[in-house]
Formats: sequence, structure tokens, C-alpha cells
Amino acid sequence: MDLTRDIHPLTDFKRHTPEFLRQLKESGHPLVLTVNGKAEIVVQDAKSYQRLLDLAERLETIDAVKEGLASIDKGEGKPMDEVFDALEKKLRAKTRP
Repeated sequence: MDLTRDIHPLTDFKRHTPEFLRQLKESGHPLVLTVNGKAEIVVQDAKSYQRLLDLAERLETIDAVKEGLASIDKGEGKPMDEVFDALEKKLRAKTRP
């Protein structure tokens, strides 16, 4: 984000929407729109927003894996075979008449 180029009053955005949309698509950078000189809203093109969502999901997955590995390092959890055996036992119990 370029603070000299990517912060604009909302009124400018309303007056020159097509130009701003072109800038959003070409640069991939979001725009900060201000109202009375205060940042109020961020606007970005759909492709860049989807990329941001994908990155956030990837980070959440990485955090979950790190948390799981830390749990294993602490000796928490159960061996996989034990968990699957317990699940299989529960499923068999549910399917019996």
C-alpha cells in the first residue's frame, strides 16, 4: 500500500469510481477511503480480496498444525491407532440391532 496514492476521500471515490476501479484492478492494492479526514472504509478488487481470504485460511491451518505439534510435544493426545479403534468400536455399537 502506498499511503501517498492509496488514501482518498470517499467523495473523490464517488466522483471518479471508474478510474478508482481501474486502479484497484491494475495495482491489486486496496484503497483507504476517508470521511472528514478519518479512515472509514477499505475497498479492494474481488481477486485481491479472494487472495487475502486464501492467505488467512492458510495461516489458520498453519497455526492449527503448530498447535497440534506443540500438543504432541507436551505428551498430550492419544496414539492414532487407539483413537481409530475407539471410533470403530462406537460405530459397531451403533449399527447393531
